[in-house]
Amino acid sequence: MKPTMQKAVLISITFVVLSVMAPAQKVQTQSLPNFDFSQLHTFFVKIGTAWGNPISESEVEKMVAQTLTQKGWTQAASEQTADAVVVIHGATQEKHSLNTFYSGMGGWGWGGMGTATTSTTTYKVGALLVDIFDAREHKLVYRASAQDQISDKAEKNVKKVQKALDKMFKNFPPTSKEEK
Repeated sequence: MKPTMQKAVLISITFVVLSVMAPAQKVQTQSLPNFDFSQLHTFFVKIGTAWGNPISESEVEKMVAQTLTQKGWTQAASEQTADAVVVIHGATQEKHSLNTFYSGMGGWGWGGMGTATTSTTTYKVGALLVDIFDAREHKLVYRASAQDQISDKAEKNVKKVQKALDKMFKNFPPTSKEEK
């Protein structure tokens, strides 16, 4: 195989591998077993852990409130008048990935002359945690978390948050095992 052809094949394989390895959105949910969610009708949303962007924090608060409203709950005017208190936590973290490209006939013990070039890619990952507390008993009854790569474009991040919320609240409110 000619060196230019080999390089093209290696680059193609690398892109396929990198696209498979790209971080996918991870969403998890957990609820208090046998908790009767039918007793909760109103909610109040607040930020518990800010992530340093007041605009997106306000937007996520509205999105969570809209999601719960679509599930049949009503937003309360204050924490004191709500059946449930919804607390949102957010965080971001920089991550790094290493990409190595081989050219020529070297590398992986094939022998011959060749070179390897390694580059580092830095990207940001965001985490969103939504906790729902029974306001009367002050106990956690539902927790949902999502993690995904953050885009440089705000509109892409809004879509990612909406996708995460759709997954977080797909089967909300949960039914107890006795009702199933």
